[in-house]
Parts: sequence; C-alpha cells; structure tokens
Amino acid sequence: MTSSFLRAQVDIDLDAIRHNLTLLGARAPGSEVMAVVKADAYGHGALPVARAAVEAGASWLGTCSLAEALALREAGITTRLFSWLDTPDVDFAAGIAADVDLGISSLGELARVAAAGGRARVHLKIDTGLSRNGCPPAAWAELVEAAAAEPRVEVVAIWSHLACADEPDHPATDLQAKRFAEAYDVARAAGLDPKRHLANSAAVLTRPDLHFDVVRPGIAMYGLNPVPQAEDLRPAMTFRSAVALVKRVEAGESVSYGHTWTTPRDTTLALVPAGYADGVPRSLSGRMDVWLGGQRRPVAGRVCMDQLVVDCGDHEPAVGDEVVLFGAGTHGEPTAREWADKLGTIDYEIVTSMYRPRVRRRYLGERS
Repeated sequence: MTSSFLRAQVDIDLDAIRHNLTLLGARAPGSEVMAVVKADAYGHGALPVARAAVEAGASWLGTCSLAEALALREAGITTRLFSWLDTPDVDFAAGIAADVDLGISSLGELARVAAAGGRARVHLKIDTGLSRNGCPPAAWAELVEAAAAEPRVEVVAIWSHLACADEPDHPATDLQAKRFAEAYDVARAAGLDPKRHLANSAAVLTRPDLHFDVVRPGIAMYGLNPVPQAEDLRPAMTFRSAVALVKRVEAGESVSYGHTWTTPRDTTLALVPAGYADGVPRSLSGRMDVWLGGQRRPVAGRVCMDQLVVDCGDHEPAVGDEVVLFGAGTHGEPTAREWADKLGTIDYEIVTSMYRPRVRRRYLGERS
C-alpha cells in the first residue's frame, strides 16, 4: 500500500471511541457517564474526542486542569465539564463564569473558590486510600461542614479515585468503597444531597456496586482494556509512517549507531523516518517489529532520533509503502499494549506520548 502522508501520523478512529463509550455506558445503565478527556484525551485530541463522546451519550466530560476545561468550553462544548486538579495560582473565576464544575480537596481550595466570585459548582474529594489528591478522612467532616455552610458554592457531588481496580481481586477496592460510604454518610448528615462518583474504567467493567450516580471511564473509552478479562473494546489509535528509502546490503554489514546489529545474510533494509523524537522509544531498539508488506518485520539496530531501519529480508518494499508501528492488532500488527509490556510500563503512557510536533493527526469517522 502506498502512503501519501509524511514522516509520522496517528489515525484516531472516532467510531471506535463511540463504540467503546456505548459499551461502557451499557455496563452502567443507571449512571450518567463522564468521559475523561484529560491530557488531550490521552493523546487522542481533546476536542474531537469530546464531541464523539457526547455523540455516544456522555453527559459529562472530565478534565484535569481548568485550562483544559476552558479550551473545550471556548470551542463550543456545552456539556457539563468537571476539572479537578490545578496549581495554587490558578484563578477559578474564569471556570465559575464558564460553568465548569470544580474539584475541592481542602479548606484552602474551598476558600479560593468561594472568593473567586459567582456561585461555584463543586465536587468534594475524599481520599479513600490512594493518598494523592483528596481530603484526608480526619479533615473530611470539617470540609463538608464548611462547604455546606458556604453560600457561594453548591456541592454537586462527592468523589474519590480507586487505586487497584485494575486488579479485580485486590482488597484495597473494598476498603476504599467502605471509606467512601462513610464519607457519603458524613455529607448527608451535614444536610447535603450530593451525587457520588468513584468508578474508573476498571470499576465500570468489574464493580457494578460502585457505579453510583456517575461513572468516569478513561482508558477504556480509547479501546485499551484495564482488566484481564476480554472485552469488546476497539483501540482507537494507529501509529503509521512510510518507507523513505530502500537498499540491498550484503551479509556482515552493521546497522545504525553503535553497530549493535549486523546482517546475518544479504538482506533488504527499509528506512522509516520516525524515531524517538516522534514517539518511538529508543529503549525498544532490538525489541520491536513493525507491520510492513503484510507481515511483521524486525527493526534492525538502534532506534534513532529521526529514523529507524527495518530488516525486510528478501522482500523489497517500495518507497512510500505504509509502515504500521502500532495499531489495533487486528491483522497481527504490534499494539500499544505490546510496546508497554516490553518497556515495563502501561499503554496509557504509550498513547499519551503521541502528541508531538512532527506527528500529524488524522481523524476517521468525524461527523459534520
């Protein structure tokens, strides 16, 4: 197949995202769905993904920073937006004016939001055991009472985040659920009637008892499965490049920096103009394949900043032939999960790393 694109490209299948979100919503039929589009939608592009998520039934969109939420609002997104983690210098006034719900984890944050002007919609976060953001249990009652008494805020919800939901039998999840229930009782005793949201992607798939009023699917909506069990999720991102140069070399020639690989036979090498500046980890040198000419072919030698070399054996590709670095795996091509497993990380890191200046994005399944 001859490619018309330059250097490196990620294709984002918005139909796959719609499919995944519809599946996840069906797993939690009594709950609203908050599609998490933080970090530029896990590297997939916040605005196109947000639009696809709303088309698939999401009634909330979740961002990390207020700036992320405001960018969506300014682009015309009218769906409820939730932003939960910012630096102490952020002015919440713009978020309140744009009707963005704000996460609150401390009395200090509550005071800053209340002083920002207007009436803010807030979600109080209880730390149930992740020990990151969130109010510690010992300070929870004071935070709840202060929020309930503050006329400049409306407490919309309480929420927390699970640490080990991707390990379905891990006892931490039950402990966190117990602490969350206790925190909810404190909020109710203070006269509040908040929504509850706790379930991330893994809990949406494995813990229906924790779905509550809103579920927050993240990685699963992009088609990457956080739990061991099989699910009909479709990976949305494919990373492509193209052959830039083809050459035949004799046995005994070494390839790329450090001469870490030497041809064991006469072979054909294909140069691909994508390297670690484009999201191909150098640490995959000698450990990765690409999909070229209808089959997997090994990368020869070290991955460089701007390029890599593929050992094609007796196959002679044409300049411009498509190279898939990772994709859905449907045809046997490498996947983001495969890269992650080889690197000792998670596929979240692989896809979020694909937002790079030289990597062009193409969206499939856009609706006018």
